[in-house]
Amino acid sequence: MRLHTAKNLTFFTPKNTNSIGIPYFDTGVSAGFPSPTEDFIEQRLSLDKELIKNKEATFFARVSGQSMIDAGLDDKDLLIIDRSLEPINNKIAVCFLDGEFTVKRLRVDKNGVWLKPENPNYPIIKITEENDFIIWGIVTNVIKKV
Repeated sequence: MRLHTAKNLTFFTPKNTNSIGIPYFDTGVSAGFPSPTEDFIEQRLSLDKELIKNKEATFFARVSGQSMIDAGLDDKDLLIIDRSLEPINNKIAVCFLDGEFTVKRLRVDKNGVWLKPENPNYPIIKITEENDFIIWGIVTNVIKKV
């Protein structure tokens, strides 16, 4: 379900499902030599249970733009955001800044707060008292297409 669309992010809320999950092979998938198929034990895996720790405080947002590519967040990636987590130094956060949502790495110290992009083509943003600023949530996972 779409919750909100902003210039840089589109927010979604998790959908309630009664799914028992999708097949999951616990032994892993070899990136080297093939593994005998009889070693695989099929289980069920729920991505909701695996990726969402606090359902009431979790939202999804789709990235728009290139400012976080060096952190592995590419245009159109799906972010999982937990609003219940403490915003601490070096976490990647979704922030509301002067009327727009943005995703950046937090830099917090005794001298202030900065929003640091992970792309050298974008400037670091110093948060001042004049800014309308809210740390909306902390990015916990990213889902991307390959």
